[in-house]
Amino acid sequence: MTLFIIVITAVVSVYAFQRPEIMYRYNFSPYQVVKRKEYYRLFSHALLHVDWMHLIINMLVLYSFANVLIFFFNHYFAFMPAGLLFLIFYVLAILASSLVSLFKQKDNYSYSAVGASGAVSAVVFACIFFAPLEKVLFFGVLPIPGIIFGIAYLAYSYYMGKKNVDNIGHDAHFWGAIFGFLFPLVLEPRLINVFLNQLLNW
Repeated sequence: MTLFIIVITAVVSVYAFQRPEIMYRYNFSPYQVVKRKEYYRLFSHALLHVDWMHLIINMLVLYSFANVLIFFFNHYFAFMPAGLLFLIFYVLAILASSLVSLFKQKDNYSYSAVGASGAVSAVVFACIFFAPLEKVLFFGVLPIPGIIFGIAYLAYSYYMGKKNVDNIGHDAHFWGAIFGFLFPLVLEPRLINVFLNQLLNW
């Protein structure tokens, strides 16, 4: 399932690199979603990326964490195949990470966004929920416990989302992360004990 998502995303993104009309037609434009009811944009934007670096970083992080999350899904949830549950989770994460920007930017004709980073953030934070003390590479080099990385990531994303001084979708990162952390609890609230017990035994 991980490779399926990565291959589809890569194929669509590379195809759209040299075709601005594809990028324009399927990007996340809250104005177009609300005013013209082009609801597919809530999902299609995750298949598009600005350039090779944007694509590679998102897919590399996804590849690094997705199979770990599928393992946890398989371990804790027996009501459906873990790969299918992961696909549902990923699609819902795309939507969840976009909703705040949808309402904030619905009257802004010029606002648009592309990329899977909101859903990728959800994957990372779901892994942090299940294994909060496992090391995550901060800036790709410094290993720190996932829970510390998560707190720093949320604080930074929230702060930068408020400042709104760059072209990065910090709101999508923040809310994707929140969705990823809460998703396991929605399926099984008692899993909070798994999370807390690990922190208490730190």
